[in-house]
Amino acid sequence: MNDVVTKRALLLVNSKARRGQESMEPVIDRLRSGGLAVSVEPFEALPEIARDIVRLRNTADMVIVCGGDGSVSSAAVAAMESGLPMGIMPMGTANDLARTLNIPLDLCEAADVVVKGKRRVVDIGTVNGHAFFNVASIGISTKLAQGLNPEMKRRFGRLGYAMAAMKVLAKATRFRARIIEKGNAIDVLTYQIAVGNGRHYGGGNVVEESASIDDGHLDLYSLETANVWKLALMLHSFRTGRHGAWQEVRTAKCVEFDIETRKPMPVNTDGEIVTSTPAHFKVHPKAISIFAP
Repeated sequence: MNDVVTKRALLLVNSKARRGQESMEPVIDRLRSGGLAVSVEPFEALPEIARDIVRLRNTADMVIVCGGDGSVSSAAVAAMESGLPMGIMPMGTANDLARTLNIPLDLCEAADVVVKGKRRVVDIGTVNGHAFFNVASIGISTKLAQGLNPEMKRRFGRLGYAMAAMKVLAKATRFRARIIEKGNAIDVLTYQIAVGNGRHYGGGNVVEESASIDDGHLDLYSLETANVWKLALMLHSFRTGRHGAWQEVRTAKCVEFDIETRKPMPVNTDGEIVTSTPAHFKVHPKAISIFAP
């Protein structure tokens, strides 16, 4: 009779995520009843998560990240380098990666996805070595990320994004940047440059109509309208990924991009400010496997 090998799951829990104060016992029970040996490691600061994976990689057969998109992205490079598959418990505000991969927002149902063991191999984007699954951007969204504190996320959820966005748009100004693709450079005057790896970002917007998280390339757009309030007319296009139809929106596809600005500007990756320009963006095809339906 063959011995059953019990797989070891390292459960990393972000207590500062929007749903971070929820009891994890039902999730842990669901995972254990599915045959997993679960060890729990709490974290609060995002850099801790990568260190925990590196420190504990030899004690686990998989990593399960309980947090929002920023937490998952912070774990990405360490999980990729360790070779461990990743599970996601979507406990953040936007949960765009879960949306892209059809992972349920109900945590027990998300645990069932991990137990069933079906995986999807996906791409990872990096900017100056920092990973992102959804989108990295410069401009309006960085100011939005800076103005949206954890307490506002926890209290208002997606409504908090809308409240912060109105404040940011009221003060938004364009900036000059150079976009370099395959050695060709173009200078732009823009409100925002976004580079997408996945499909969804910003609470359900679509990076590009045909984008997927395993297509092997990045999708760039630059918002070059003269009037930021014209965004109100463009909102539906951004929700469906058809914003490239507007003449004020420049789009491009490539495996690498470089963005240069006159002065260093912060870069937002999946809701977290992690680096600044000059920024080198690169896609890493089929870099990590994630438990998904």
